[in-house]
Amino acid sequence: MQLKKYTDYALRVLIFTGMKSGEELANIKEISQVFNISPNHLGKIVHQLNKLGLLETIRGRNGGFRLAKPADEINIGLLVRALESESPLLECFDKGSNHCVITPACTLKHVLNRALHSFYKVLEGYTLQDLIQNEQELKELMGISK
Repeated sequence: MQLKKYTDYALRVLIFTGMKSGEELANIKEISQVFNISPNHLGKIVHQLNKLGLLETIRGRNGGFRLAKPADEINIGLLVRALESESPLLECFDKGSNHCVITPACTLKHVLNRALHSFYKVLEGYTLQDLIQNEQELKELMGISK
């Protein structure tokens, strides 16, 4: 299974933001520079993470965003499930566009469905806090001081 770039970038935004201390804000420009991601693309991601209640955005000259809740309350599996929900794993997972002639007798869809549920179940065992435990090493790799 391959996650969409959108999901990958959303996880990076949360990791970066989760390493900010106290009231310190992250911003799109610095994340764009660290990860070499389009600011426009990041803007859409930050907007959706805000709508999902994971980021709190602050407007204005010194604005930016921060986590809307503690890192140990942000479940990675639930986030990935929410961001990947529109992407069917196989054609037969989408009744509207399924044209596979063996669908009624095929057991592959059941096997892959079980695997997909197991994948999400493993991810649901992790929070953002788990992903930033090695904070100092991450900061060094991203060129973040403090």
